[in-house]
Amino acid sequence: MPSRTSAKSAKAIKAAGKSSPSLRKGGGGGKLPTKRNVPWMLIGAIVTIVALVGAIAWYLVPKYHAKEELKNPSAYIDGVVKKEYDAGLHVASTQRVAYDQTPAFGGPHDSSWAACTGVVYSKAIRTENAVHSLEHGAVWITYNPDKVDAAGIDTLKKKVEGQPYMLMSPYPNLDKPISLQAWGHQLKLDSVSDARVDRFIKDLRLNPNTYPEVGASCANPTFDPNNPPAFDPSAPGPDAVPMDGNGLTPDPTELGGTGGLMPGGLPGGDLGGLGGLDGSTLPTDLFPTVPVPADGQTENPGPATDAPAAGQ
Repeated sequence: MPSRTSAKSAKAIKAAGKSSPSLRKGGGGGKLPTKRNVPWMLIGAIVTIVALVGAIAWYLVPKYHAKEELKNPSAYIDGVVKKEYDAGLHVASTQRVAYDQTPAFGGPHDSSWAACTGVVYSKAIRTENAVHSLEHGAVWITYNPDKVDAAGIDTLKKKVEGQPYMLMSPYPNLDKPISLQAWGHQLKLDSVSDARVDRFIKDLRLNPNTYPEVGASCANPTFDPNNPPAFDPSAPGPDAVPMDGNGLTPDPTELGGTGGLMPGGLPGGDLGGLGGLDGSTLPTDLFPTVPVPADGQTENPGPATDAPAAGQ
């Protein structure tokens, strides 16, 4: 016979079962938690969109930066000196210019430009002729023969030989081993292996944003690469033409292009050695067509075939 104590315990348990839902059958009548569905398709779509935006940015941002760099290379290449010069100011072959920079990279110049069809000159050339080449969009590499060894000269030659709108020559007593010139721009360096050599060439050769005579040729049948006008190391005299070109009349055919005339406007008058031909009758095949690169384009389509190296 159950005792009174056990009977009370049984009643207490029964009462607790009625008051506690957790002890009821089936978990106390509460609903089981439902399984949460993860929106994997939505997440995948978001990830794909983010990846696509990143890929587009990875592709476009460098192109934007490259285009901006071409607008003003001096702001992106450390060490470049930039100056503004008036174009189309010509001096006679017997005149000197009192240049404000060494080597010069702008200002009055000879009406005949130094051939810049990938020519490597073995001796120093007259500055007034070389500056005119820069006006046509060329890059002129100069080096101090006392500071650059044969291996260094060979390294520079490979960047010039056969390349359109390039020329190279020694420059005695240059204050740095190497100096690169483009119209209105100069970069002096201590080593031929400096990465800025290639960058300067890439950004400033035929860059229509930086030189005045866009479309002008670098071929010049009146200029002998094997016997160029001599470099004059002496200081210009009091009769030298000043940098502002005082007394000179700008050549209208060289201000902002060729004005529909022959490429580059050959030195006017009698083209010595060509039977007195003038620009209107000169054979056009003397001037190979080299397209001006679009923004971001850095290489010309193949080497020039009319680029003799001096002494070769």
